[in-house]
Amino acid sequence: MLTGEFRPTLDPKNRIFVPSKLREELGETFMIVRDTRVKCLKMYSLEGWAEFIRPIKEKRGEKSEMILRTLHSTAAQVTPDSQGRVLIPNKLIEFAGLEKTIVVIGCYDYAEIWSENGYDSMVASQDDDALRDAMEELGL
Repeated sequence: MLTGEFRPTLDPKNRIFVPSKLREELGETFMIVRDTRVKCLKMYSLEGWAEFIRPIKEKRGEKSEMILRTLHSTAAQVTPDSQGRVLIPNKLIEFAGLEKTIVVIGCYDYAEIWSENGYDSMVASQDDDALRDAMEELGL
C-alpha cells in the first residue's frame, strides 16, 4: 500500500528521488503518467497501470483509442537508478508545473507527484466538511 508524504527535489537533470517505501510497492519498473483531472502526475506499478487501463482496452472503438493514445503519448515507463532516482520527461514536468521542490504522496494503489505550490494550494483549499460528506456518501 502506497502511503505518506515526501518532499524530494527535482535535480538539474530532471530526476527525482522516489522513496524506498514507494519503490518497494511500485516495483522495479513503473509508470509515470499525467493525471486527467488535476495538474499532477501519477505513478503506477506496471500491474496497477494495466488494471487502470483494462476497462478502456475492453471497449474497442474510436473513444478508447483516443484515450489510450492520449494517455500513452506522454507516459513514461521508468526504472530507478542505483540511487533511487527516476528521470521525468520534460512534457510531464511542464504539465504538472514541477519546479525544484515537489511533493510525492501515496494514494493506496498509486502515488501522485505535485508541484509544491500546487499541492499546498490544494490542501489549503480542501473543505473538510465536503470531504466528510463525500466519505459518508461512499459509506465510510
